[in-house]
Amino acid sequence: MANITYVEASGQSTTVNLPDGWSLMQGAITNGIDGILGECGGSCACATCHCYVEDARLGDIAPASENELAMLDNVAAERRPNSRLACQIKASPKLEGLIISLPATQE
Repeated sequence: MANITYVEASGQSTTVNLPDGWSLMQGAITNGIDGILGECGGSCACATCHCYVEDARLGDIAPASENELAMLDNVAAERRPNSRLACQIKASPKLEGLIISLPATQE
């Protein structure tokens, strides 16, 4: 389990406790977090779960796959060095306290 904080573009933050193995996208949708659409259901095919991972914690997350990197080329908001797709980040105790920020738009 890991407590993950989602910071919406409005500045509102919500912390949720996610079971191990859940994607951050799944956690956002299940908990009604605005800013994550997840139109493809988590199959890394739509880029509507784009998020920004806090820089200091990037090393705690597995590197992006080639498929994820290709999908990040299609995000609606600014792509940054800390851009990731929330469907590709799985909750684990190592991610306890992680903060991700959500862009103003996914489409």
